Amino acid sequence: MNSFISWIGGKKLLKKKIIEQFPEKFDRYIEVFGGAGWVLFDKEKHAPMEVYNDINGDLVNLYRCVKYHPEALQKELEWSFVSREQFFDGISQSRIRGMTDIQRAARFYCMIKNSFGTDLRSFGVRPKDLQKSIDFLQEVSKRLNRVVIENVDFGQLIKTYDRESALFYCDPPYYEAENYYPDHFQPEDHVRLRDTLSKIKGKFVLSYNDCPEIRILYAEYDLIEVERQDNLVAKTNPRRYKELIIKNY
Repeated sequence: MNSFISWIGGKKLLKKKIIEQFPEKFDRYIEVFGGAGWVLFDKEKHAPMEVYNDINGDLVNLYRCVKYHPEALQKELEWSFVSREQFFDGISQSRIRGMTDIQRAARFYCMIKNSFGTDLRSFGVRPKDLQKSIDFLQEVSKRLNRVVIENVDFGQLIKTYDRESALFYCDPPYYEAENYYPDHFQPEDHVRLRDTLSKIKGKFVLSYNDCPEIRILYAEYDLIEVERQDNLVAKTNPRRYKELIIKNY
């Protein structure tokens, strides 16, 4: 199935190539930088134990509301439609005190759906069937039924779930693109992630932009070159984007 949202750096166009690199056997699957979860949602189940993590509290709150309270979220979303005014109202209300988790999730969901390139700032002027997306939340809830949802730093998460039988899929903010993400990932965190992954007992698959700095940082690992179409380029003028899939096995 598809993800129920889009997100900066989403792997909709690359998920098949990423999954092709997964090992044959692992009994716990952990998405360290969850985002839209395109790789997670591509399969009915990757492993007996699955973990979704993201440092963005609004995103994790949305996932938890979809998992545990899909009907209540759908009820709250009955008021929503594709509207510039409603989009900017949602932005201005996103930090109002006193909202319930359901109310906050509904506003964040509409911000994602109605923003250009999921930047959560610019209104995207394009037609969409918002009601169909809302109805889909029931299916998403079923998929998330047995998925553990976390909201912690990647270092803590990896340490908590590391086992020889674990597979970590990491899709961090890309090098020199950190400012496009809303989550304060710092340039030095690229080194901290490499150092953390170098010590694990389990396996990891890592997706990154193909650049000299990342090639140097992960020179001792298996680097697989892949390409995808740029998400923000029109079909009439396609542009290819080079990426790396990195793994430790």
